[in-house]
Amino acid sequence: MSLKNQKEERVSNTTTGGSYIYHKTNYAFALRPSFGVQRILFRKAADAGVQVNALLSAGPSIGILMPYYISYDYTAAKTLVFNSSDDIRDEQYDPSIHVQEGAIVDHAPFFSGIGRTQLVAGAHLRGALSFEYGRYRDAVAGIEAGFLVETYARRLLILSPGNQGDAALINNKFFPSVYLTLYIGHRS
Repeated sequence: MSLKNQKEERVSNTTTGGSYIYHKTNYAFALRPSFGVQRILFRKAADAGVQVNALLSAGPSIGILMPYYISYDYTAAKTLVFNSSDDIRDEQYDPSIHVQEGAIVDHAPFFSGIGRTQLVAGAHLRGALSFEYGRYRDAVAGIEAGFLVETYARRLLILSPGNQGDAALINNKFFPSVYLTLYIGHRS
């Protein structure tokens, strides 16, 4: 699962046509292995009907912080003019170093800096109600609606304030969410 900061803002470079996310310093992903229970609240009839299930699960969360790289033009940062012989480097975005926004050419390839990935331990709790429709032995269709709360041992540094503030004010270690899953299938 990909985690985003609600303050992320995509910016375009009008000269090069590239884009990047302002102040983003890391991608954040979560792996959530779960252990849980499912209970049938209301069983459906053999021919048709609705079965209601309650689900509750919990487990560890593994936060993965992968550096967000940009292509930064050091020549244009000094001269404000783009040239084909410019000094362009792919680096992790740091607003305190990459202060000249017009010199950010584009975001770098996704896997740039994968060797500097960090892991953060956490935990999650998920609860849901599942409404299953259809005939008992044949087709299955349903809706699952639920919530998920997740917390980590430390704040996930997704956005960097640079020299202008405290990273704790814009990054979280607690992530609540709600979800809705629609499913359709066939039992064999």
